[in-house]
Amino acid sequence: MYHISRKVLLLAMPFLFVVFAANAKGTPLVKTTAAETIEGRWDLTIDMGGKSYPSWLEVRHSGASMLIGQYVGMGGSARPISRVNFKDGKMDFTIPRQWEPVDKDIVFEATLENDKLTGTMLYTDGKTYNWTGVRAPALKREKDPVWGKPVKLFNGKDLTGWHAADGKDNQWLAENGILRSPKSGANLVTDQKFTDFKLHIEFRYPEHSNSGVYLRGRYEVQVADSKGMEASVDQLGAVYGFIKPLEMMAKAPGEWQSYDITLVGRVVTVVANGKTIIYKSEIPGITGGALDSNEGEPGPIYIQGDHGPVEYRNIVITPAK
Repeated sequence: MYHISRKVLLLAMPFLFVVFAANAKGTPLVKTTAAETIEGRWDLTIDMGGKSYPSWLEVRHSGASMLIGQYVGMGGSARPISRVNFKDGKMDFTIPRQWEPVDKDIVFEATLENDKLTGTMLYTDGKTYNWTGVRAPALKREKDPVWGKPVKLFNGKDLTGWHAADGKDNQWLAENGILRSPKSGANLVTDQKFTDFKLHIEFRYPEHSNSGVYLRGRYEVQVADSKGMEASVDQLGAVYGFIKPLEMMAKAPGEWQSYDITLVGRVVTVVANGKTIIYKSEIPGITGGALDSNEGEPGPIYIQGDHGPVEYRNIVITPAK
């Protein structure tokens, strides 16, 4: 046994020498020190013509030295970044158009200083806009929440406790216990803000319509005509662009459906029409259409009214104490 072990050791020595020598010279075995400083999740704010728009970025390593990631813009879903360049505190990456109006790539550049990002975005319209980024909070909870008393967010009679987003004309109506948006228009937002909660909400839509329920105004649980489709990150029950439900539970258009959603920190559970379709999954970051990117702060419930007719009822929230 001694001779066999010695032989194996002798054969392995050249390889070990190369590894240790490489490490002694500073050659990375897994990832570079620079990559470690830029890696992580970032909450972005983009200044476009004096108006702030929330966005989100994640950077992570792939293999020994490559950086990749994903990005969420002002609208749409999370999109992959095939390569993030980072050297001497300078970062850049390019992504193709998703829902933007002009078919051109979007180019991002930034400087990392004092653990903050400051950069520019060359948009599809050919204009350059400034943006800033801060590290996204982990939102981890040290103990399980203690739930308070349920609160009705919709009284069934009028829009008390709600307002239209962005100051748009409000097309929402309260009729016979139903909150109705008869046509595309404004999104509707609660006046009150919440941190961790359980939410019950019922909804109904006509054929081909689309809406969404935003948790803290930042994370959309998709509402869409999806009966007969495969479960995916952009159909009913999904946390839009991020989390695919375990199965498709959509009913036919015109039928009342329900969500029971629990959000604690970043961890979400979604029950659709009585079936658990997402169980204690982490939401990586904000989804397209978020009100802001201030993930560490409380936020409202908002329901999407700009993608077609939709109706809601029995909206009840149980906040954590």
